Amino acid sequence: MSDREDWDELRDEALGHPEARASYEAARIRFELGRAVRERREELGMTQTQLARAAGLKQPAVARFESGGTMPTLPLLERLAIALGMRLQVAFEPLDRAG
Repeated sequence: MSDREDWDELRDEALGHPEARASYEAARIRFELGRAVRERREELGMTQTQLARAAGLKQPAVARFESGGTMPTLPLLERLAIALGMRLQVAFEPLDRAG
């Protein structure tokens, strides 16, 4: 058995525990939101400082958010969306279609 198979089995076993699954999902959400904001900011040629100013934040808060270090509130996501020239959309997606 390869190391990858061992790791996959270990991860799957760990994620079988409800607490671990919840933590994993929270981390995934933070990471995906942070990545989306960073990618849009970079598309616009903005610095973290410029985004922070436009959203009424401080640069370290943007850096933490983009790295997946914080779980944002909906009002914060709305402020970031507006600062990035976007509209926030919140939707539910069936688990069998989720990535």
